[in-house]
Formats: sequence, C-alpha cells, structure tokens
Amino acid sequence: MRTIIFISILLIAGSVHSQNEEIIENDSIPFEMFKNDVILSADLGFYSAPFSIKDNYQLGVSKLKFKNNPKLVVGLGFSYKWFALRFGFALPVNLKSESKFGETDYFDIGLRFNLKQTYTAIEFRDYKGFAIKDAANWNDSIKDLGGTNQIRPNTTALSISANVWWFKGKEFNYQAAMGKVGHYTGTGKTWYFKSTLNFFGVSNLFETLVPTELLDTSDRVNANGVGAIDIGFIPGYAYVNRIKNWQFSIITGLGGVIQAKYYTKGGETRSFLGVAPRIDLNLMVGYSRPKYFILLTSDFDIKSVNIQDLSYNQSYYNIRLTGGFRIKTKQKKSKQKDLQTRELTILPLIAPKL
Repeated sequence: MRTIIFISILLIAGSVHSQNEEIIENDSIPFEMFKNDVILSADLGFYSAPFSIKDNYQLGVSKLKFKNNPKLVVGLGFSYKWFALRFGFALPVNLKSESKFGETDYFDIGLRFNLKQTYTAIEFRDYKGFAIKDAANWNDSIKDLGGTNQIRPNTTALSISANVWWFKGKEFNYQAAMGKVGHYTGTGKTWYFKSTLNFFGVSNLFETLVPTELLDTSDRVNANGVGAIDIGFIPGYAYVNRIKNWQFSIITGLGGVIQAKYYTKGGETRSFLGVAPRIDLNLMVGYSRPKYFILLTSDFDIKSVNIQDLSYNQSYYNIRLTGGFRIKTKQKKSKQKDLQTRELTILPLIAPKL
C-alpha cells in the first residue's frame, strides 16, 4: 500500500472579533466569524489531475488523454484564532480499476492565509502514475490482451503555485464564503483581482511522454517533458448568499498569463515565450449554523501550454464533503459576559442625559 499525504496549513490574520463583537461594531457586515471558537472538522473527497497532449503523431493519432486513478481522501482539521491545520490521508481503495488505470501516488502540501481583503494560497502538488485512455485503438498488444488503456507508472505531473486574491468590497470575506471559519447572514458580492505565479508540467524520466508506437523523428514528439513558468492576472466576480442556513458561493474569473514554456528531450531543453488564458473557479454549497456545518466544496486549477503543434492541457481539481463543529471557548464566553456588563453599565449613565 502506498502512502498518500495531504497537508494544509491556514493562517488567519487581520482583525479578529468574536461573533457578538463583530455584529455590535458594524451591523452592515453581512457575515459572522467564529475565529475565537475551536473548530473541529472531518472531510471526505478526492483529488484529480487529468491532462491531454495534442500533436501530429504516427498512426493517425492526434490526441492522448492521460488519467490518474483517484483515491478517497479522509481529512481531519483543527482551527483556532489565527491558526488552522488539516491533515489528510488516502484510503487504500482506488476509485477506478487498477488493471485499467494503474496506481497513482499523491503528495499535496499547502499554505493559506487571509489578511484583510486578500486571500493567499501557496500549493505544491506531485502526482505520479497515469494511464493513457483508449490506447487499444492504436496498440494491438493491448487489444489482444482485452485491455483498453496503457498504464504509464512513471509519468509525473508537478505543480507549484502562488495565488493572491484581492476582493474590492469589504462586505466579502473569503473565509466566511467558504463556510467553515464563518458564514454569511445575507448576500455578499464583489469584483476581485487575482495575481498568479506558477511552475507546472508533466514528465517521464525513464521514457518519452508519448508511447514508442506514435513517435517520429522530431524532438518535440520525442520529448520527456513539457511545462511552463508563468505569471498573470485574472479579474473575476465573487458571489455568496445564505438563505435559511443554506449557503452557496461562486468565485470565478477569466484572465491571462505570460509564459516561459519548454519541452525537454534527453536532458536538452528548448524554451519559448508566449501567452495563455487562465480560468479561476471555486464553488461551495452547504448548511451552516453557529454550532455546526456541513459543506460540499470544489475548486479547479486549469493550465495550458501551446508550443508549435504541441498542445498540453491539464485540470487540477478536487471535490470534498466536510462536516464539523464550532466549540465556544471560555475566553469567548467571558468576553460575551463583559459585553453584557458594559452594556448594563453604560446605559444607566447615558439615560439621565437623554
């Protein structure tokens, strides 16, 4: 059994108030934060990163689809004040047939933090083990054995990314929109601006990315790896609403990046400059009350590279079902009592002057 680890660290910064303090100080804020509560959560979901490569290959083939074999991932989370930690591990069960899609090793680690009107996510992802879908259409050996896909255990997808979202409206809070550390009391919407820096690609250190049956004499088709370093900006729109404790949110945008893209063959690298489109998409729907929540979340990281006739497209995405409890601390309870005491003390002093 192979070990698969997912680690997320979340730093919650900025102005921190208890739920009651926030409502008293600014009634116009359409969300409640529970950063002074101890938040315990568990989640179940899966991660995936399929990609495709297009070019003019032999045997009339023009597109290869690479699929990983997802596993169910269980996560346990803890959050209190400015700090949050999630540790995930995969169950020893593949969601797809191992004989058709092989085995995929996963390693994910991420750092996320919120500061005022910005939200930052830094992520490292390394997935090893893919299968080329419907390879039996051009590989008679696979067809004779009754198979459909060609398993490529040494094909690896790597992604390192740093993203910062800046939300224009103060009534929008990313943490509250995602529903775990807080939730909305009404509607929140705003334009946003995302800056993104990425290094990503796919490679095979032991053989060419493309099976030998499809190779020709060009270096591009015989490449061991393809990828890019890019930087860009994505404008978008964020919307969240909560109706009778049911909350849903969508954060989506479309922009572009400037790329230094490359392919490698036998230790030699050819580089090119170019531009590419980039999509931003985060979705959430769930049920949240002050003491507990259950959420269904998904986010997509869609990447692409075009070099001459070569086209490489990949989509990193995950879907998770999360449930948890918010537990009030003694510190929070004492603050609420202090607030009530101050209200009772201040009102009699003001009354005679009215």
